[in-house]
Amino acid sequence: MAKWRTLVAVSLATFMLLLDVTVVNVALPQIQRDLDADFDALRWVIDGYALALAATTLTFGSLGDRIGHRRTFRWGLVVFSLSSLAAGLATTPLALNLCRGVQGIGGSALLAPSLALLGAAYRERDRVVALGVWGAINGGSLAIGPLVGGALVESLDWRAIFWINIPVGALAWLMVLRGTPESRRDRVPGRLDLPGLLALSGGLTALVLALFEGNARGWTSPLILGLFVAAAALLALFTTVERRAADPLLDLGLFRTPSITGASLAVLALATSVFAMLTFFVLYLQNVLGHDALETGLRLMPITTGAFLAAGPGLALAQRLPIRAVLSGALGCAAAGLLLMSASVGPGDDWTAMLAGGVLIGLGIGAFNPVVARVALGTVAPARAGMASGLSSTCRVLGVALGVALLGTVFDSRVRDRFQELVPSAAPGTADAVSSAGLQEVAARAPVGTREQVAAAAEQAFVSGLDHILLLAAVLAAAGAVASALLVRGSDFLAESDATPATLSS
Repeated sequence: MAKWRTLVAVSLATFMLLLDVTVVNVALPQIQRDLDADFDALRWVIDGYALALAATTLTFGSLGDRIGHRRTFRWGLVVFSLSSLAAGLATTPLALNLCRGVQGIGGSALLAPSLALLGAAYRERDRVVALGVWGAINGGSLAIGPLVGGALVESLDWRAIFWINIPVGALAWLMVLRGTPESRRDRVPGRLDLPGLLALSGGLTALVLALFEGNARGWTSPLILGLFVAAAALLALFTTVERRAADPLLDLGLFRTPSITGASLAVLALATSVFAMLTFFVLYLQNVLGHDALETGLRLMPITTGAFLAAGPGLALAQRLPIRAVLSGALGCAAAGLLLMSASVGPGDDWTAMLAGGVLIGLGIGAFNPVVARVALGTVAPARAGMASGLSSTCRVLGVALGVALLGTVFDSRVRDRFQELVPSAAPGTADAVSSAGLQEVAARAPVGTREQVAAAAEQAFVSGLDHILLLAAVLAAAGAVASALLVRGSDFLAESDATPATLSS
């Protein structure tokens, strides 16, 4: 058991921080009542965490290469656990949102070095097992969030969704102290690239803010356009700084390795399509089908179960087939699941219409995660493991933000247009409410005698919007499959890496 303490610590931390991306969704009604929060404040309970996570993950990956991945991970546990305690004690929306931002920073210090810690601790078959477990947890955490959140909210209180992180974090801390090695010999010399850090963090912050606020404020509003311009300028400045830096935050030379570029694009594609769609699955199950938080979580279990079951077989296939074939096959499986769900779900259907597609999506996630982690570890020198891990994690978190914004824009537009076609005489604002409110609430706004018609039209409009974004998500996942097939090559794996067996050849 002693040799698996690093895996337990990293798995616990990964589960905890990714769970917090979706666990809050089901607690929002209680938070709104207890803290008297308006819609904008509620939105930042989710967005503030994701923003901080996206903006700082690459920074902590590079920092871990310099001061040690174990040390970075330990401080991340402290910050994440203490901010979780503070979030549970918050008495105002502002206090809660600030705590969520700090939580995101602590989470990035956990997520960024996770792969590097596993790579330093395990070799050969042990590494295969470790990456399989990590991949399964990585894939299942986001989907299981609504289930855990629903159980905690219904049995205890919304504050429990934050306080549960404290014992989990304490257990992970003990495992790190007692069994996680520090890879001192692989540290990168030199100072932290502060100009690059500021440019990257500022650029990603502006980009994610624009994505989060674009739907609400309008994509052509001066604020959103200004944020996009600022993001482009800062990210361009970042690339200039990195080319000239003696010790860059992100070595742009990594992208000269096609496999790293291909794996990054694949992670971005999966996050933009599958992980972003989880938000809309929750809305469909709760607002259209009328399931409560716990029931919603249970109905997402096929995705979670598929992710857990496919991780081991995915790595086993990567031992026998070209690794790019496994990656592109996993993304193709997820794309097929999205297409099947689009064809299966219609007005009046039960949740079981999502079942077959959900299983395929879960299997694709499960097979993908550990194999893409193997690419990240196997194509860079150990001294750059934290940077590679941080890059992969940044693509994942940024992809979710990009996907929710992109799919949300298409979804809202289609739902609004379809509802207005079906009920042209609807009161102003009713069409907009269909996207976010339950069918009963939308029907209640209609005049007596038309409520059944309005409710039926609202369901048709919602399902039409869901079908459109399922098709778009499938295209995005398929594009990631193509990128994997074209760019990931066995010849890019380093000879001294354990991830370089002959079976990885193209």
